[in-house]
Amino acid sequence: MDPSSTPHSAPPPAPSDRSRIPPFQVMRITDAIARRRAAGHDVVSLCAGEPSARPVPGSLQPAGYTGPLGTAPLREAIAGHYRGWYGVAVDPASVAVTTGSSGAFQLVFLAAFNPGDRVALASPGYPAYRNILTALGVQVIELQTGPETRYQPTPALLDAAEVEFGALRGLVIASPANPTGTMLGRDELTDLVSWCGARGVRLISDEIYHGITFGDPADPDRRGVSARALDPGAIVINSFSKYWGMTGWRLGWALLPEDLIAPMEALASNFALSPPAPAQEMALTAFTPETYAERDAIVADFARARQLILDAERDLDWGVAAPADGAFYYYSDLGPQLERFGSATGYAAELLERADVAVVPGLDFDPVAGDRAVRLSYAAGEPAIVEALERILRFQRR
Repeated sequence: MDPSSTPHSAPPPAPSDRSRIPPFQVMRITDAIARRRAAGHDVVSLCAGEPSARPVPGSLQPAGYTGPLGTAPLREAIAGHYRGWYGVAVDPASVAVTTGSSGAFQLVFLAAFNPGDRVALASPGYPAYRNILTALGVQVIELQTGPETRYQPTPALLDAAEVEFGALRGLVIASPANPTGTMLGRDELTDLVSWCGARGVRLISDEIYHGITFGDPADPDRRGVSARALDPGAIVINSFSKYWGMTGWRLGWALLPEDLIAPMEALASNFALSPPAPAQEMALTAFTPETYAERDAIVADFARARQLILDAERDLDWGVAAPADGAFYYYSDLGPQLERFGSATGYAAELLERADVAVVPGLDFDPVAGDRAVRLSYAAGEPAIVEALERILRFQRR
């Protein structure tokens, strides 16, 4: 007899409430690109933030479990990176190596916040912050930003949020930010650090795009200002995926205040046991002069690709764009194009279907106003941007 037909059978429980979060549309678009390429289409993807990958060494050592917060040599190397780039002393014991920065965000949010706590973040912003916090039962307070604040949070926005919603327990910042590419200067970051410190608010600084910046080479802060340089209690999250081009190796890290080291270790040892050992071995090669020079040359290609887009702004005839200080994203309101296509979602769908160019509509990053904007990733490099711009302009002239 079919067990499903017995009188005592019952449907399984519904999926959890915490799983009711939107998927990351970038990854759905990536799937659509793969299907079109499999069907023979020559798609230029300005979709994912994935730089050119580093080559794999000729051989890797046998890999077993490591400590839950990573190997001692890698934690020491990461601490050395902070001495070299920022002049900041970091205790290797406060470094937690994680399965990508995504793993760092999950574990840090679990260690730092309880269900019902309020955590603020900028909108437009990276959707995984919002969705991970929501899945953990944390109340997300989105700060609507725009050109007037350079798409970054400010103490005034935080004051207004506390008046409307109540006291905050955390603030997530990103500099350079995804999708806007905007950065917090030292003065702006100092103001946010001071605001959080005066109220006992945990500051979590996403610095995964540090090093992919386009300021004055003589500026000592040209690679980005680390929150750890201003506040030893700040939580800093970074990754080997962006500047170092190790996206598929899934390795990141967090710098932790002392009170979160033991909770983070307990969570990590249960959730992941340890970060991937081969990736940690590969990451030990990231901090050599040769690797820094290799990756800086790739950043120079990003700079040329970025300039091509900035030079094409008049011909694109879009709306207001965010200042692309760093990362490899160009985020712009579509302006006059909205009259023709109705929304950024409609524009992106037509562009992929008719011109084989993939861009990301802004709803992922801003649920309120994002369907007016698109994000272009120029991580694909200069030749891809040249081809994509030609196709976009032909598409808009039809």
